[in-house]
Amino acid sequence: MRSAISTLGGILSPLQRTVKDPLLLFFSIMLIFPTQAQDRNPAMLTWNDIAALPAPAAGLRIPYGDGAFQFGDLRLPEGTGPYPVAVVIHGGCWLSRIDLEHAGHLSVALNRAGLATWTLEYRRIGNPGGGWPGTFEDVAAGTDHLRTLATRFPLDIKRVVLIGHSAGGHLALWTAARPNFLKTHPLFSRDPLRVQGVVALAGITDLRAYGTGSGNCNASVYPLMGGTPAEVPERYALANPVELALSGVPVWLVHGTEDVIVPVEQSRRFRDIARSKGGEASLLTIQNAGHFEPIAPFTPAWKEVESVVRGLVALP
Repeated sequence: MRSAISTLGGILSPLQRTVKDPLLLFFSIMLIFPTQAQDRNPAMLTWNDIAALPAPAAGLRIPYGDGAFQFGDLRLPEGTGPYPVAVVIHGGCWLSRIDLEHAGHLSVALNRAGLATWTLEYRRIGNPGGGWPGTFEDVAAGTDHLRTLATRFPLDIKRVVLIGHSAGGHLALWTAARPNFLKTHPLFSRDPLRVQGVVALAGITDLRAYGTGSGNCNASVYPLMGGTPAEVPERYALANPVELALSGVPVWLVHGTEDVIVPVEQSRRFRDIARSKGGEASLLTIQNAGHFEPIAPFTPAWKEVESVVRGLVALP
């Protein structure tokens, strides 16, 4: 046993000195030990697989408000800019125990593709003020804060795309709809930042339908909204993506066909309803992929996600 540990240390120590990127280090280890990698179906990542990855450096951590969870991580790509921007909204069932750190891998991969990334933290269920309306207020304020950031950093805020995973996909779609809110909407803003497009990765698009499911994430819908659709119907009408108008904003829904946390039907339903209203919505299904492949840059699914994002911000 001692000999095996010594051998392992002899392999990993030089590898750690050579491979500085935490995600590449993790993937390199998987390649060195193929028997371990083969024991796990590479097309069906789990949350534990994502959470085990060493988190990349945060970049510049900048507050957009006074609250403890009102901040974002700004990461800039190489070059001089101005850069197109991806506002990254992490998932985690809107729960406080899952923060923005795991979304850093997606953000760093987008930096390599030529985009600046503004990865938002926000109040979640379990945080003071989390849920309706605090969670929504934070994501809106964090997105609009790009205007302030653009006065300090070379950001092209005319080329902004919203990217959200799972519960973050719900928030990304909601945020993109803000320019269409009526003045009677409690979260109406006179001049919300307009975006070039939205990419919802395994996004929760219909809160009413999703809240009836039996999974742990499904159970977060009612705490998020402060009640059931029967108890607070007006809130669902104001916060449910399938009920909001996103005219003029291209939407890409990317979904694994084997996703058991957020069924692909959520994306299909949104696409169909959006198109029936005259919206521009496209669905990209990834065969034999589950819930987490779209946010894992070391999977084949990532190439398709990156291609969609680059197209929305007109990167070659």
